[in-house]
Amino acid sequence: MGKKRSREEAQKEVVQNDPTVDKMDEDSDSSDSDEDMDIINVDFELFNYDKDIDFHGVKTLLRQLFDADAQLFDLSGLSDMIIEQNTIGSTCKVDDKANDAYAFLTVLNAWEHREKKPVAQLIEYLSDKAVKAGDSSLSVLPELFTSGKAQVGIVLSERLINMPAEVIPPMWNMMIEEIQDAVDDKEPYEFTHYLVVSRAYVEVESSLDQEEQKRKRLRDEKGLQYFHPEDDEMRKHAVGAGTYTFTKEGDSADSKRAFQELGVKSQGFMMLIEAGKFKQAVKAIGDCIGAAN
Repeated sequence: MGKKRSREEAQKEVVQNDPTVDKMDEDSDSSDSDEDMDIINVDFELFNYDKDIDFHGVKTLLRQLFDADAQLFDLSGLSDMIIEQNTIGSTCKVDDKANDAYAFLTVLNAWEHREKKPVAQLIEYLSDKAVKAGDSSLSVLPELFTSGKAQVGIVLSERLINMPAEVIPPMWNMMIEEIQDAVDDKEPYEFTHYLVVSRAYVEVESSLDQEEQKRKRLRDEKGLQYFHPEDDEMRKHAVGAGTYTFTKEGDSADSKRAFQELGVKSQGFMMLIEAGKFKQAVKAIGDCIGAAN
């Protein structure tokens, strides 16, 4: 590895005052129309990974990202790997670096780390899911992982539920810059493809109301919704994208209830983006989120 880069305090990306986080004070005896809402301004800051601080926060977010299948991975080892390459990607925190991360973003070189257990598990898992994802363009992924001719960057990103989307573009922009710095330093981040690992969901009828939903495979993406709204924009730049069922998925979606009288069925979601289109995809995220405000 070449020399390491570091962000000085003055270079930290900060999302100040806006976006705001809405804090709702609810009276159980009042209707929704009577609820009071306080607006709290929050400063989000981006930090390099810190081995003395970030292990548990990153591991918790990884567990959320992989959902029901989190038990299939060495999340401790994967968390350590993410933190060790501490100048690629960021954590997003509030108030102080010593706090747990509210969000994280990173990219791992699949070929470079293919023999390390956490990445070997990822490669095997994602290869299997790509073949079953219902998009033939993703079927090339196993070959991309193993041929050595391609350099696939596995992008892992997750954040707490209800984190404002506006904090996300600075994280992606920062990582783009860091990857270029790493390439300039002859580090192994000159990718041919990026595989973005994410999650999506569909709303399904409660199996308490309709037992047959236990047996129904929801392969149709009609009604697909994203935990990360930016995924809807980023997939437009992908050569392949699709959902997949979690291996350890339970029979019922009733444990995750939607706000309506429906259950929520989480699914894995992946996007394969050629390196030449990656910057454009990241720019589109910022343009889309900015336009939505």
